[in-house]
Amino acid sequence: MANKILIVVQARMSSSRLPGKVMLPVLGESLLFRMVERLKMIRHEVQLVIATSLAADDDMIAQESLRIGVPCFRGSLENLLDRHYKAALYFNADHVVKIPSDCPLIDPGIINDVLTHYFASPGQFDYVSNLHPATFPDGNDVEIMSMACLEKTWREAGRLLELEHTTPYIWENPKKFSIGNLVCRKGDDLSMSHRFTIDYEADYQFIKAVFEELYPVNSTFSCEDILNLLAEKPGIYHINAQYAGVNWYRNHLNELTTILPEQTKLTIH
Repeated sequence: MANKILIVVQARMSSSRLPGKVMLPVLGESLLFRMVERLKMIRHEVQLVIATSLAADDDMIAQESLRIGVPCFRGSLENLLDRHYKAALYFNADHVVKIPSDCPLIDPGIINDVLTHYFASPGQFDYVSNLHPATFPDGNDVEIMSMACLEKTWREAGRLLELEHTTPYIWENPKKFSIGNLVCRKGDDLSMSHRFTIDYEADYQFIKAVFEELYPVNSTFSCEDILNLLAEKPGIYHINAQYAGVNWYRNHLNELTTILPEQTKLTIH
């Protein structure tokens, strides 16, 4: 079993709600830099690539990738499945990890655990994530798939949401793929109550506050460290609490058979 693992971080400047979010500054560096810094902490031997689009706006992403020493692959703006697949093809990946660029607080330990689960029984799984069902705080999204799984998806997927979000075709077709899932160790479901991802200005303020509190003391802080901080300083938790549980699923519940209404917040208060 060949084991070249490629982590693909998809990033673009043209976010509709918070344009240029991955380039926002935290402690003197971009959020993209801070996220890559955390990805480099994982134990598994991996190659990182930042996959952006060919749009002129995303020249800035390509320049930042070069500055921080991570290869950049450029592809389709809207068809992220195509961009993901072609990046994996270009870098001769055997296994491909999808981690969104809007997860700058992602815990390297959680990534390790998902990858370890996937590789524990070689060949047992085509795809493993910690998202179906999700139990970790939103913003710790990890999905790993074999290259064969990704290629089959690329060849067969056709719905707009499957192309835009890369992996729905896989988890919507459990008869075609062997699928695994990792749940939060505590048995808690923190996915609807805790939000560590960035899509709104309040998310940026939350992430900035967490980094400013924890990073100077311990640059390798974990998800557990963040949860402890929020328990001690609930004011930080409340910065973006109104968006906890809000995700892209809410706009596609009529198209997704594996997502239940209680797995997303339908309205923002």
